[in-house]
Amino acid sequence: MKVCVLGAGVAGMTTAYFLWTAGHDVTVVERNAGVGLETSYANGGQLSYSYVAPLAGPGVLPKVPPWLLKRDAPLRFSPRLDFFQWRFCVQFVLACTAAQSELTTSRLLRLSFYSRRLMHEMVQTETLDFDYVRNGKLVFYSDEAAYRGAVAAMDYQRSLGCEQEALEPQACAALEPALVPAGGGLGARLAGGIHTPSEEVGDCYHFCVGLERLLMARSPQVRFALGTQVQRLVTERRRVVAVDTSSGPIDADAFVVAAGSVSGRLVKPLGLRLPVYPLKGYSLTLPVTGRSPHVSVTDAKRKVVYAPLETPAGPTLRVAGMADVAGWSQEPDPVRLRQLVAEARAAFPDAADYDAPIASMAPWCGLRPATPLGSPILGATPVGNLFVNAGHGALGWTLALASGRIAADAIAKRPSEIPLDGLTYGS
Repeated sequence: MKVCVLGAGVAGMTTAYFLWTAGHDVTVVERNAGVGLETSYANGGQLSYSYVAPLAGPGVLPKVPPWLLKRDAPLRFSPRLDFFQWRFCVQFVLACTAAQSELTTSRLLRLSFYSRRLMHEMVQTETLDFDYVRNGKLVFYSDEAAYRGAVAAMDYQRSLGCEQEALEPQACAALEPALVPAGGGLGARLAGGIHTPSEEVGDCYHFCVGLERLLMARSPQVRFALGTQVQRLVTERRRVVAVDTSSGPIDADAFVVAAGSVSGRLVKPLGLRLPVYPLKGYSLTLPVTGRSPHVSVTDAKRKVVYAPLETPAGPTLRVAGMADVAGWSQEPDPVRLRQLVAEARAAFPDAADYDAPIASMAPWCGLRPATPLGSPILGATPVGNLFVNAGHGALGWTLALASGRIAADAIAKRPSEIPLDGLTYGS
């Protein structure tokens, strides 16, 4: 079968990989000159399989009013004359219930554990260099009440298959010497942490490039149409017969929309609705010059992640966070970038040269394709040969392999290895 994949971020690349392993001829269409150059390029780096709770939760709404008044808030809303933005916000508010949050969390954990298994299989069978390390993750709490609440929530996490332990400040510092209280930073305001030994890190962009090289070696079964803008999907009798592009039409037997935040725009003319809206996130990649964490660390209060990446050029610290509900612009906000520098300096003051120009810190921003519920949309659509793999929010890297495999299985009409309730179009 000939399959056309729209998008060469990590969702599109994993979809192409599993389609290739199933024996299909695959064409990947990407508007950029290379793969993984948008949201996948410099994300948080964490493969956070046990921390997939959606942003929409009962504890979020009371925080929103204070956040709206602060430019350095973890979540920032910039109103636009945009129907889709307001619809997303209304649906997000409606999803902020304990029952919905727990249901979405259970579905996402099922998906993330499947993705973890597929990742472990891939690194054993394929030669890919993407700074991959199984180093565990420590979620840090600076507020005693918040820490005790996280400890209480561990029972629910354990019931869903997570393996975690609560660590008091001394145990946190023993696990991660960069958190020694005498060193200042996060260690000086440590109330406790939740440690998940099974968590991992990796460079998502290098992973995408590695998959591209692997698949290019299988040419002509796999080909890439890079620098090619998708203009529209051409349909006849409720089936897609081709995709019109800036380089001409591309025909196929099946099509997969894995185009991140613009996925909804691509399918809208077909009468389909994907509730995907961009949440802008930011990151810095800092060359390590001093004491820096060797495990992944997440600041629970500030919603900032710190992922150590061992690159050929030396150790770096990926600092990422924030969510701006601010439209479709991909231009970074200098205020947000300076905020990340300040967050990293306050957390790990000796880790990097924070007085260096921001341009030397590889500043980046990307549009995370989010759904109000926080769960992706995978598999078949009402259009017979059109499939979707979109809406992962901040979890695209974590959920990528499972999502790609599910999309490929849907095309082959193979049953999924995991239940997909709540993860398919219209559910």
